[in-house]
Amino acid sequence: MSPIDDTDAFEAAERASLSARAMAARPMPYLEGLNPAQRQAVEALDGPVLMLAGAGTGKTKALTTRIAHLLNTGVARPNEILAVTFTNKAAREMKERVGRLMGHTVEGMPWLGTFHAICVKLLRRHAELAGLKSNFTILDTDDQIRLMKQLIVAANIDEKRWPARQLAGIIDHWKNRAWTPEQVSAAEASAFNNRGVELYAAYQDRLRNLNAVDFGDLLLHMLTIFQAHEDVLAQYRRWFRYILVDEYQDTNVAQYMWLRLLAGGHKNICCVGDDDQSIYGWRGAEVGNILRFEKDFPGAEVIRLEQNYRSTPHILAAASGLIAANKGRLGKTLWTEADEGEKVRLIGHWDGEEEARWIGEEAEALQGGSRGLDPKSLDDMAILVRASHQMRAFEDRFLTIGLPYRVIGGPRFYERMEIRDAMAYFRLAVSPDDDLAFERIVNTPKRGLGDKAQQKIQVMARSNGVTLVEGARLLLETQGLTGKGASELRKLLQGIGRWHGGALDSAQSHVELAEIILEESGYTEHWQNDKTPEAPGRLENLKELVKALEEFENLQGFLEHVALIMDNETEGEGAKISIMTLHAAKGLEFPVVFLPGWEDGLFPSQRSMDESGLKGLEEERRLAYVGITRAEELCTISFAANRRVYGQWQSALPSRFIDELPEAHVEVLTPPGLYGGGGAVSSGIEQAAAGANVYNSPGWKRLQARGQQRPVGQPRESRTITIDVEAVAAYESGARVFHQKFGYGTVTGIEGDKLDIAFDKAGRKNVVARFVVPAENADDVPS
Repeated sequence: MSPIDDTDAFEAAERASLSARAMAARPMPYLEGLNPAQRQAVEALDGPVLMLAGAGTGKTKALTTRIAHLLNTGVARPNEILAVTFTNKAAREMKERVGRLMGHTVEGMPWLGTFHAICVKLLRRHAELAGLKSNFTILDTDDQIRLMKQLIVAANIDEKRWPARQLAGIIDHWKNRAWTPEQVSAAEASAFNNRGVELYAAYQDRLRNLNAVDFGDLLLHMLTIFQAHEDVLAQYRRWFRYILVDEYQDTNVAQYMWLRLLAGGHKNICCVGDDDQSIYGWRGAEVGNILRFEKDFPGAEVIRLEQNYRSTPHILAAASGLIAANKGRLGKTLWTEADEGEKVRLIGHWDGEEEARWIGEEAEALQGGSRGLDPKSLDDMAILVRASHQMRAFEDRFLTIGLPYRVIGGPRFYERMEIRDAMAYFRLAVSPDDDLAFERIVNTPKRGLGDKAQQKIQVMARSNGVTLVEGARLLLETQGLTGKGASELRKLLQGIGRWHGGALDSAQSHVELAEIILEESGYTEHWQNDKTPEAPGRLENLKELVKALEEFENLQGFLEHVALIMDNETEGEGAKISIMTLHAAKGLEFPVVFLPGWEDGLFPSQRSMDESGLKGLEEERRLAYVGITRAEELCTISFAANRRVYGQWQSALPSRFIDELPEAHVEVLTPPGLYGGGGAVSSGIEQAAAGANVYNSPGWKRLQARGQQRPVGQPRESRTITIDVEAVAAYESGARVFHQKFGYGTVTGIEGDKLDIAFDKAGRKNVVARFVVPAENADDVPS
């Protein structure tokens, strides 16, 4: 402490009780090592405090030290502190760190935990006020869906048209907004075919009859109890003398109201958060909660933690320059004492596959200590994508070159449920004898073929010594199965027969066949009708799967490729590069970060902008800020000029976020390769990156010649361009070409962006035009 701080502390101690004065006189080694802003946040114990903590500024350290300071000085007892986090992991870490700071295990802190964990304890005490018994059951998601299905059927609603999962999402949204059935706004009352509010009320009544709650109820019931019973609220206001909240920017309306009620008496509430890292609006988080903190708590002290301990000055400056474009923010200036380091690197690629290839090679080079940096372990590297379907290109590339990787926050691409289902359909098209594949998809999507029907198929197949497909045919012939199930099974068997014929037909495009299989089987429609938040991502993954087929001659070759690479992949120990979404990366940090796919429509997400307008765009920009600030030493942003979207090749222009980066802190890379060169199409950094690699390629020049390039100044909202497939092909019959796998060949036919090529050694193949180059450019193709 400084002399002034000592004087203030001792004067305050003299006015306090004897025990408090003795506690204040104890040594406080935990205050050592705090920077001035952190120490200010730790010692500002009375009244409302907003700890506005930028990325990497040590907010967890300040928060846990504040708890230790409350305990060590005797200002509060352990049971008088309410400390709220969003995850159990964060709660455990907080308790452990407080214990280390205090020098002993902290006992008797019953009110340190997640919102849900704390509300369970409170609701058990006051269950009768919510019409429940104290031994109520907490339903999981499956139980919720099952109960909602029963209510939908009882209300004579078509569950296929109006699925239970959609209703669950709507009700969860209403509970996050702190709405009981009677409080649902008129604007949202028409949800779920105008029956949503009615079903919500029936659902809540059914839960009470079952003496059960769902997770949304834990907070909603306590909020309702506090509002209706002032004596209960007053009791907890007395008990919780000091309230601390982590990640305040991620609170939803119900959590916000719950906290405001509890802090309404003494107002000793300290909220820690960063408005620039509010990226969960899609699940109910309201950035406005942190933005209006000073209005909610007049006289609040706002303490900005701005000294960053994670990243280099260039990385911080790039992130700060980008986020400055957001209007709805409190504002802060991050700084660091670290060495200047590398500038943020920016590179454009011709397509997504080239982007994945380059990042794989760069990761290998960094292991050897390229660019003058110390050698990096793969554990030091992360690839952060905006959408999970982007992972496929990286996984395929890394499996091919033997680069170990891990997917964080979800399964690997070919292990995802929807991909396994689709692959099972493809396997049946190639081999109808594949019983395992048939078992997987016979009732996926639902065909009325439950366990009993499937058991009948199994018995028929075993008793006749035939495959399950043949057993199913025999079952239908003998009328061992009737009704809807029989009709749906007949359609499936007919489909398998058609698809198998298509797989055997060399004239049938296997890419088109895959699309036909997913459509005719009803699998695509199944996910189109699914209203859960995961459904759009699953559809994107299916499109990415179909896109992957282009690189192979037929379905069988693709299936063999996937089987072999997955068989060779082991989950052993050893360093691995991490692949995850930007959302999953929040709270993590890596020395080396790759940020691919910075293209308008992909990032920022067109869906987010369409659904939420400027609010959605600003959340996307915050997500970009989070991505950049995950990097400690080296950050690389990349984009691709071409991506396949909904089966069509489209030119994807660089993200609008790229031109918002401050040029002084960005280095544009110009890699050698097939599409290297110079040129420019836009302005600023975007112009330099584009000219450095992508936009001087032969393909792009042909697009320019056809007048498809965006004029300078054209609004970005209308700048997505569908590439002319004839321009992409741009080959004539008889032209000599080179393919990396098949070698030299002669073009014998052209259909759209597909070339019929007679290869010198590999024979005739149908190849997408972008996978070949003129024979004279063969030496430029990367090996």
